[in-house]
Amino acid sequence: MSVKVERDGAVATLWLDRPERGNALGAEIVDALSLAFDAAVETGARLIVLRGSGKHFCTGLDLGDLDAISDGDLALRILRIELLLQKVHGADVTTMAIGNGRIFGAGADLFAACDHRVALEEARFSFPGPAFGLVLGTARLAALVGDSRARALLLKGEPVEAPAALALGLATAIGTPEGAIATAAHDAERLDPTTVAMLQARTRHADEDGDLAALARSLARPGLVQRVKDYRAKMLAAR
Repeated sequence: MSVKVERDGAVATLWLDRPERGNALGAEIVDALSLAFDAAVETGARLIVLRGSGKHFCTGLDLGDLDAISDGDLALRILRIELLLQKVHGADVTTMAIGNGRIFGAGADLFAACDHRVALEEARFSFPGPAFGLVLGTARLAALVGDSRARALLLKGEPVEAPAALALGLATAIGTPEGAIATAAHDAERLDPTTVAMLQARTRHADEDGDLAALARSLARPGLVQRVKDYRAKMLAAR
């Protein structure tokens, strides 16, 4: 299984569990995470925690099959990731991401979709998608850090260390997971689920329909796979 589930009372922890791939988001792990998230909500979890096995939380898109995939297949994979991000961001339960190691691309978007965003000290964030013409999760990011800072993060694409992520508002805390989870679980259980759902609906302002439309437009441009290949070759050459 590409997602491991742990349950401790009202807390469900969903582990991205493909450390040999940096927990990158391929079709299998996206589907498994979506199903596990639904199951946690349906069985009464009040706090859902997302974590990454191994050294990294999530290194972005899984591009292991890039030489064999079509533009259409890659576009569908990315659209399914956006739907997962919207599910996490719009959930009627409290969510938390524990960010370790590399938190890049779609992995950074998954981190940003959660209510509580705890970065470990070695965490590094990056949003490289615009470098190959991809527009993913921009409204959610802007809602966290502000329009100007979001544009700067997306245009530069440079890694952001944990203290800078905290200062920007991308992370809500830096520290050890255990204390953060215990505090968030206590807060999540303080109110009844219906009240939490109403609060969530009132306090989430990201334009998710606009994000989905912008993503679809960026994916519709011809040559998606080639743009990703060109970007990957450029990054390898720069090492």
